[in-house]
Amino acid sequence: MKTRVGIVLSSLSLWIGLWVGTAAAGPKVRVENIRRAYHNGEHNAFTDLIRWRDRFWLTFRSCPDGHMVSSTASVIVLSSADAQTWREEHRFSVPKRDTRDPHFLDFQGKLFVYTGTWYSGEGILPRDQYEINQHLGYAVWTADGASWEGPRQMEGTYGHYIWRAAAQGDTAYLCARRKANYSDEDGGTGGATIMEAALLESEDGLIWRYRSLIQTRSGNETAFSMEPDGTLLAVSRGSATESQIARAKPPYSEWERHPIDLYIGGPLVARWGDRHVVGGRRNTEAGPKTVLYWLEAGDRLEPFAELPSGGDNSYPGLVTLDDGRALVSWYSTHEKNEQGELITAIYLAELAVEP
Repeated sequence: MKTRVGIVLSSLSLWIGLWVGTAAAGPKVRVENIRRAYHNGEHNAFTDLIRWRDRFWLTFRSCPDGHMVSSTASVIVLSSADAQTWREEHRFSVPKRDTRDPHFLDFQGKLFVYTGTWYSGEGILPRDQYEINQHLGYAVWTADGASWEGPRQMEGTYGHYIWRAAAQGDTAYLCARRKANYSDEDGGTGGATIMEAALLESEDGLIWRYRSLIQTRSGNETAFSMEPDGTLLAVSRGSATESQIARAKPPYSEWERHPIDLYIGGPLVARWGDRHVVGGRRNTEAGPKTVLYWLEAGDRLEPFAELPSGGDNSYPGLVTLDDGRALVSWYSTHEKNEQGELITAIYLAELAVEP
């Protein structure tokens, strides 16, 4: 049975018309119609957003046990005709595994949702027992938005923490973080130097094989943008002070990498018109914030908006709208409930370039 999920406007921090800009080359942007899209009393986090078959689709993880790894986590998929009123289309979990970081892929006429899963056993897994080598990707998918298949384990992803995906023609590509040589010397959590970020490829979205390494050291979350000429643009989270921009041309076996002196947690890269938007968590004097940037020539990042955010936050998604504007999703822990307790909820806002 589908559940209607209505919009709840933020009553504690309704920052209408917020924008942050500089005198940089990129245009100024207004952030409008900010709203809380979903909160159910659980920890709701790690968003992705897509427009598919004339509807908006929003996915995220929800867990009563908070941010920590737990078998009680599930992935929720919502849809909307107008990005205002949402309904739950699908919700799934995986026994004895923590589902998190769901991402969409529109591929071969189907809408896939991919999730990385920690092996957790029953309940909450202590942090000192996290093990990347036991990670496994799962997929659910639909051809019509109503009937869903899965969750099904994604062959070729055991020992890989899967993340964002992209497609070019009949081939899909996936970020899959793993430990070099599947070493047992380190659990692989956080920004462990032993980690690699691999590019996997698939002809059906379910069976995957190795293509190349995006990051050879301190491999982390990587977002993709498929360029019109076939170039794969990748933005990777790195260390606490640095991230990476990389590009590869078909067949994506060789990468040109550029470090950037900026931490981007839960990165996004997306085309908006003839420009690129990069987004993610940035550490500021006021604490962690979800920030959006223009990607400029020379791989410079120019901030144009700081979204209402605080505490545990980031992992944005973005789609363009028919009127040239854009819609952005993210999660944050900057508001409180009626009992004065911080909540972690899903938010949406619209972006408009100033004339």
